Amino acid sequence: MQSYTANICDKYPKDVQVLNPQYYSYGGVAMCHGEITTIQLFEDNSALVELLRDTKGKGRVCVVDVVGSFCAVVGETLMGYAYKNGWSGIIINGYVRDTHQTSQIPVGLFALGTYPYKSQKKAKAKIDTILKFGNVKFKPGYFAYADKDGIVVTKKNIIL
Repeated sequence: MQSYTANICDKYPKDVQVLNPQYYSYGGVAMCHGEITTIQLFEDNSALVELLRDTKGKGRVCVVDVVGSFCAVVGETLMGYAYKNGWSGIIINGYVRDTHQTSQIPVGLFALGTYPYKSQKKAKAKIDTILKFGNVKFKPGYFAYADKDGIVVTKKNIIL
């Protein structure tokens, strides 16, 4: 299996942003890519549930920035919604749980780590906003590529 991210960085070094290397794979596929949709949460994954459950992913990647205390915002239920609705992957600046189950669902899932405590219902989310974390700017309409080597973002779709 080839690497999206290494090949993209080699071929387009000036066109990529590379996410800091502290993210791990917890999904059922080793690689994912697609147009970015963003959501910022404050310890409340209700809007993310609605997004993944009620919106056709059309091969997109959902980028999630979790602000606040430690909590898991994605587990097996949300991964099931993502798979059912055609999302390619989820990248989380935060934590996940149910990783034994999420690793069996064919959707990419990348996060900082695991945490068994689920999100609490505290605040509204911001959808399709510019997010900045891990030395990368995630903008709706940009493209994300993720694999075991890392996560890169480009302004345009790069087909290898």
